[in-house]
Amino acid sequence: MSRVAKNPVELPEGVEANVTDAGVSVKGSKGELTVPLRGSVEVEHIDNELVFKANSKEGWAMAGTTRALVNNVVQGVNEGWEKRLELMGVGYRAQARANKLTMQLGFSHPVDYEIPEGIEISTPSQTEIVVSGIDKQLVGQVSAEIRAYRPPEPYKGKGVRYVGERVRRKEAKKK
Repeated sequence: MSRVAKNPVELPEGVEANVTDAGVSVKGSKGELTVPLRGSVEVEHIDNELVFKANSKEGWAMAGTTRALVNNVVQGVNEGWEKRLELMGVGYRAQARANKLTMQLGFSHPVDYEIPEGIEISTPSQTEIVVSGIDKQLVGQVSAEIRAYRPPEPYKGKGVRYVGERVRRKEAKKK
């Protein structure tokens, strides 16, 4: 049985949750998101907490997953999510404008990335990109798409990487 599902999700001050048969709708200071519910999972709104229950033994797995998704949504509408990327390499730089991120990644042309709705991208310096939003899945997906343009290579370590990511370096070819 899932132990994750047995922990209730506490709603911080300023966050409201509405439980229906279709899903859990959470509204906070940063926006509103909805998590769909499976038939085997029940959610109860008791006091200032959301309690998860399963109808069957197999339902506990989905109850744990649903609880984690709802917790991510609650944290997203309250505080938001953020991923930081850094550009490593000579001449690698990025610049965010209105709804487009323009990057110089060592190609013969600049790489333009259209910023999806619900995501904010800022560039505090030319070699740093900050992706933020309320949907954890979307923030992670956008960060992965930006990193995929030029993943870090193992010989010189050049490329786009997450802040704090360790790139395992290889030794160069010997003569």
